[in-house]
Amino acid sequence: MAAALINVPKKAKNGDVIEIKTLMSHIMETGYRHTTTGAVVPRDIITSFTCHFEGEEIFRADLFPATAANPFFSFFTVATKSGKFDFEWIGDNGFSETASARITVE
Repeated sequence: MAAALINVPKKAKNGDVIEIKTLMSHIMETGYRHTTTGAVVPRDIITSFTCHFEGEEIFRADLFPATAANPFFSFFTVATKSGKFDFEWIGDNGFSETASARITVE
């Protein structure tokens, strides 16, 4: 079971540059390792991360097998209005997680 940690400021002034941080708990198995019996450990990675604000995409990342476990993203945006951020992680084997956070712009 994956768990997302999201850090979005609760309040900001109009025009402020804000930092958004996310951390997804995920093993990110590359598919290159083998067990002690020689069997390949199947690939299991997060392949994409997106952040939308009020339906508009503001950040996207495509991930590959070299990405470390528990991917952390930190990015900046300008606070222009109050609303909701929606985060989505998609990966192998049907993996899909979502989270959201609200901000109030004064």
